[in-house]
Amino acid sequence: MKIVKTLASALLASVALATTSMACEITLKSSDTHPDGYPTVTAVQHMGKLLEERTDGRLCIEVFHSAQLGQEKDTIEQTKFGVIDLNRVSTGPFNNLVEETKVISLPYVFKSVDHMHTVMDGPIGEEILEAFVPHGYVGLAFYDGGSRSFYNKVKPIKSIDDLAGMKVRVMQSDIFVDMMTALGANATPMPYGEVYSAIQTGVIDGAENNWPSFESSGHYEVAGYYTLDQHLIVPEVLVMSKISWDKLSADDQAAVRQAAKDSVQVMRDLWVAREKASEEKVRAAGVEVITDIDKAPFMAAMDSVYEKHVTSDKLKDLVARIRATD
Repeated sequence: MKIVKTLASALLASVALATTSMACEITLKSSDTHPDGYPTVTAVQHMGKLLEERTDGRLCIEVFHSAQLGQEKDTIEQTKFGVIDLNRVSTGPFNNLVEETKVISLPYVFKSVDHMHTVMDGPIGEEILEAFVPHGYVGLAFYDGGSRSFYNKVKPIKSIDDLAGMKVRVMQSDIFVDMMTALGANATPMPYGEVYSAIQTGVIDGAENNWPSFESSGHYEVAGYYTLDQHLIVPEVLVMSKISWDKLSADDQAAVRQAAKDSVQVMRDLWVAREKASEEKVRAAGVEVITDIDKAPFMAAMDSVYEKHVTSDKLKDLVARIRATD
């Protein structure tokens, strides 16, 4: 019965989307791995409403949430070739493609979420968005990804020693792999959608992510320990296929860019509320949340990560400018 209801709901949603799409001259297909109602999904839907209003219904956005179009690695490739028009993704998977994204994926590069906002809303953020263009993407806006912390099914993590030998899932990024190695853990890159079963079956011991992702994915059901070390504050990015972008008029391009910018604050407001609700739900479920942790040794262990990945003068300059930003 549950499967029938799910299929019926999906069919109704498809009909509704098709009806909306028929009314628009151009419908942009957008991908997100997160579920419906997640702040990033709602933000792009809001962007679509703004775009439809501002173009008198000529431009629309059809959002495919819950990884309907594939996991991030696959959708990034599809976006480059114009199969997908818009894509909300983590910056981590772009690290090996867009060099500048390495900097904002570095552990402890941001002092706080407010500091990250100041940096990404300013000239440094615009510079990094522009860096996507030569690789086949148009960077439109940065969304929040929260602060990422470790969770696992084995034991409370209170120190670096507790991580020794643990199998921890990370995004498919060399920086994330090297971060885990520096902390003494065994990094296991894998798609986000495979993490739940991997923890459940013991393929990995745990992973790392923010409150909303830990909760919405159901990972808290199989990982009973969450350590608030906040090793990463990594913004997420909304990109558009350069192929799709070039098909638009200059006016429509401006409308898309402005609607994306205007969706950022909506996303941030939703994020704050979602973080609080997710934390309450996780704590109520009995997950042990570890807050008594000395971050200094974790931060000191990252020196090797910076030495390996911040090698060019361009990246060194970006790190210095981020750190100098108040």
